[in-house]
Parts: sequence; C-alpha cells; structure tokens
Amino acid sequence: MRLMIVAVAALAASACFPGDQSAETGEESAAVAQAIYDAFAIGDVPAFTALLDPEIVWNEAENFPYDGGNPYIGPDAVVGGVIGPIANGWDGFAATPENMIAQGNRVAVMGRYTGTFNATGTAMDAQFVHVWTIENGRAVAFQQYADTWQARQVMSLD
Repeated sequence: MRLMIVAVAALAASACFPGDQSAETGEESAAVAQAIYDAFAIGDVPAFTALLDPEIVWNEAENFPYDGGNPYIGPDAVVGGVIGPIANGWDGFAATPENMIAQGNRVAVMGRYTGTFNATGTAMDAQFVHVWTIENGRAVAFQQYADTWQARQVMSLD
C-alpha cells in the first residue's frame, strides 16, 4: 500500500507539470526542499524566505484554513498569509517530511503536520503531500494537499 501511495505521488508530481525542463537534478531539488523544511523547523524566517523565488506561486489546499489568499505570490505574501498565522496561532506546529520523491526540478514530499491550535487547545496530527518546483536553487511553486477536514475541526471552523 505504501509503495502505491508513493508511486501515485510521483506520478502526480510529474503530471502536474508536463513538459517543464530544468537544469536541476532530483538530488539538488530535494536538497533545496529539505533546506526549506529545516529553516521552517527552527523558525528561521530569513533562511526560509531566501529559499523561495521572489515570484513563487504558493497554493494551499482547497478548503485548508489558510487558502484564502491563493495563490500567494512572493515570499512576503506566503509569510503574511500562511507562515505568520501558523506561528501566531499554533503551539509546537511542525511540518515533518517523512518521504521525498524527486525527479528533475519536481519534489513530492509526504509528511505530517503536528501541533496544538492555541484558540481551542486541540492537537492535530494530519497527513500532507507538498509538491515543490525548484529552479536555480529556489522554490518557484508550491502546492499543498492536506487533511483539510482535520485542520478545520481542530480550529473549530466547521
């Protein structure tokens, strides 16, 4: 079953962006994606934003609590609409990668969101898939797929 999920994620990552060519290798792209997660994990916003292209197109999953600004264009929009609200609204929020599949400049990351929403005191442990597009050592596109139902329940939005 796990192999099937990984295979589907890899196909989704390559199918979402047909015909795109990049000089990045999968290994280089995966290293950039990992560096983004590492910077986020320690709250290093300058390092995080330095890894985002000035024109990054960032999309939260449909119906995810932070999807209201989709698409977020540029690091300032991402920080203002997603990262800031997470930092201010959650205790111990983490986006932990468990597996990565990289092909050229595309990286599919499977992982888990954990943390406690401050306003409700309710903990979350939800799965995600992130699809990154990397060019010239920076993320130019991000697409989140996540357990939107659980996030909305934890935040008492439904």
